[in-house]
Amino acid sequence: MHHANAAELLERALSLPVEDRLAPATEILNSVEGPEDDEWTEAWLKELDRRAAAAERGEEALEDWETVEARILADLSGK
Repeated sequence: MHHANAAELLERALSLPVEDRLAPATEILNSVEGPEDDEWTEAWLKELDRRAAAAERGEEALEDWETVEARILADLSGK
């Protein structure tokens, strides 16, 4: 697709109501991510279970969202 056509398509898509943008955005994202890897998904779910169990046992240092968000924003701004 020619760059001007892509820019026009993006402009038109962004003019849609939010609820009408979600499905096409999801399809576009899925088209570039490739097929789901069942082995990777299973490994990640096991890791999430491990982390949740460790947090419930008090073995993980937890941070509130405000602290994490501030750190992410600082990292993104280069500070």
